[in-house]
Amino acid sequence: MNTLQRALRRSIHTSVQQTAPRLTKLSLHPPKNVEVEFADGSAFNLSAEFLRVHSPAVDSKIRSVGGEKVIYGRRHVGIMSAEPIGNYGLRVAFDDLHKTGIYTWDYFYHLGSNKFTLMRNYIRTLKKHGLSRDPQRRK
Repeated sequence: MNTLQRALRRSIHTSVQQTAPRLTKLSLHPPKNVEVEFADGSAFNLSAEFLRVHSPAVDSKIRSVGGEKVIYGRRHVGIMSAEPIGNYGLRVAFDDLHKTGIYTWDYFYHLGSNKFTLMRNYIRTLKKHGLSRDPQRRK
């Protein structure tokens, strides 16, 4: 990750932390989704695929296509389990064996508040590189 990407990530994460209201409810519905509710009345249903492709873990973005980090083929990924991390977040384990990202309450709020824009941009990136949300067929 280059210096600019790190600075942007820090900037986004910092601004998210300053504006997110208190988490009031979290419901895990494996393998499909996580529901979160916040003190301002916001409620978000976040799919396993959405959480997986927007994982906060650095190693989740291992695929580089044309210099752009892209995760593809995760339409049917599922949530296997989750464990609380302190009083600030959740580590989600996915059935593709990814489990290193810690989703803070602030990051859940950011994802939920920007869900449609983030998903639209993700789909555009996939199309730009000729990739799919569907997993590759095994030969």
